[in-house]
Amino acid sequence: MTYLEKIDGLGDLSLVTVDSDRHAALLHRWVTRPRNAFWGMGSHTLDEVREIYAFVDSLPTHHAYLIMVDAEPVGLFQTYQPEADPVGERYPVQPGDVGMHLLLSPDRRLARGLTNAVGPALARFLFRDPAAQRIVVEPDVRNHLALRRLEIEGFTFDSEIDMPDKRAQLAFLTRARFEADHPTPA
Repeated sequence: MTYLEKIDGLGDLSLVTVDSDRHAALLHRWVTRPRNAFWGMGSHTLDEVREIYAFVDSLPTHHAYLIMVDAEPVGLFQTYQPEADPVGERYPVQPGDVGMHLLLSPDRRLARGLTNAVGPALARFLFRDPAAQRIVVEPDVRNHLALRRLEIEGFTFDSEIDMPDKRAQLAFLTRARFEADHPTPA
């Protein structure tokens, strides 16, 4: 386990490093669901999903985690260093930038309130690193639910950029903004 946080009203949220062999079937089920079309892997085979996450695991700059709530998988969280990713070729990367991707796919029992709890928990995970100063995201411009969620979480929208597989909305969440919106209890 990489990270553990107790979240009132939800349970224990943990991050577990993706094991491409062990988790391939679960990830394939998630990424090929029509509602997860913006993940861009809807037509991938099980073997392709396994290969992609084995490749991600081989990179020192990219990481994939299962998001668990009370040991039940509810989503996929990926982090990356923007300077080692295609997004870094499309904006001026700053020291302390860290990129992330998020796919939530809970069962009905956990769906309510999950999104509100997960965003801040993942930001706390990323900002544990004192060098991390800004979270970078680049969702598809057509993904209105993700864009609305980013707005709620305090991200600042920047320009639209052309990625290899999509037109994306570049957005940032600074450490200062996050800490102002989510003060640490005394």
